[in-house]
Amino acid sequence: MSMQRGVSLYSYQQSQFLKELDLHDQVREVGQNLGGATGLELVDEMSLRYPDPGPEFRGQWFGWMEQYGTTPVALDVQMDVLQFRDHVMTYDECAERLRHDLRLAKSLGFRNVRTLSVVPTEIMEMALPLAEELDLRLGKEVHQPMRLEGQQVGEILEVIERTGTQHLGIVPDLGIFQFRLSEVQLAWFRRRGAQLSACDASVDLALMLRAGQAPFSRSELAAHTAGNLRSDFGRFLRSAEGDPALIEIFRGVRDFADQRVENPQEIDYTVVAEALMFSDTSPDTLRQLAPHVTHVHGKFNYMSEIPGEPGQFQDIAIDYEAAVTALKDGGFDGFVNSEYEGQRYNQDRGREQLMSEVEQVRRHQEMLRRLIGA
Repeated sequence: MSMQRGVSLYSYQQSQFLKELDLHDQVREVGQNLGGATGLELVDEMSLRYPDPGPEFRGQWFGWMEQYGTTPVALDVQMDVLQFRDHVMTYDECAERLRHDLRLAKSLGFRNVRTLSVVPTEIMEMALPLAEELDLRLGKEVHQPMRLEGQQVGEILEVIERTGTQHLGIVPDLGIFQFRLSEVQLAWFRRRGAQLSACDASVDLALMLRAGQAPFSRSELAAHTAGNLRSDFGRFLRSAEGDPALIEIFRGVRDFADQRVENPQEIDYTVVAEALMFSDTSPDTLRQLAPHVTHVHGKFNYMSEIPGEPGQFQDIAIDYEAAVTALKDGGFDGFVNSEYEGQRYNQDRGREQLMSEVEQVRRHQEMLRRLIGA
């Protein structure tokens, strides 16, 4: 097997919610309309009757796989530690839930199980013996603004080295190679009241940070989730207080906005601060880590046609060429699965203006087909 193409059915979340596509429709779309893409990735609680879809569904599921020539690649599992409402789940409870999810994945023919980036490595290690017994690979997602060079990946590599396991790895979300806001993200901020100058400043600051030419460093950001960074920056704007490790960065963003935007409001500062949310991870690191990659999330928010190249598409905000080249050079042997999340940046509009998830995934697959060569 070499690098192959697939789709995370999370890409069709809006179509599922609006009852335009059910699970069968989604599987058929991948198998029939994406030019050789065969891999399927599911979010357990989105696509399945969780925690047990039952024997009738399993029979139907494997029938679809045969009918459409598709392959179960990865089951994405959640870890709702507040689900019992009267207590936060313990590590032991979380590990037992993960063991359940491993058995569920095996029963549906999946090869990999993805955990969220915030799941402690200790919990994954507690479930690792069962993963080895079932011959499944457990992968921790690495999601922006985390970096491949960060603590989360280091912890996984330490367990691999200590145990010699071949059933633990990482799931790079190619959003870690995003280097500026996409067109749909900028348009969303504009509809919320951000000035054009603030949007332009956000792109400029992001490109300066990427080139190492910004007036401050974002090296302290790698240990934080994007959600926490946005929350902390909002608190800084309202109170001038914040995490001591971040406050100088936040001041740098505010000063940059003050220089570029006339009479900036909170929404203007917020869009400029989005320049902090990018990982600045190295393609060379991805190349080195390729043997430990279980599968890849091909994150994207918008695919636009390449000027002068009808029928060919690009993501202007994510460096796909560098990421795919690194995976090739590293000998990655597995699936890159399209993961469209741009629909959320249009859901403040009327239904007739919503982006077509089907069309966006088809465009993304056209790009992957060219870059991967399959």
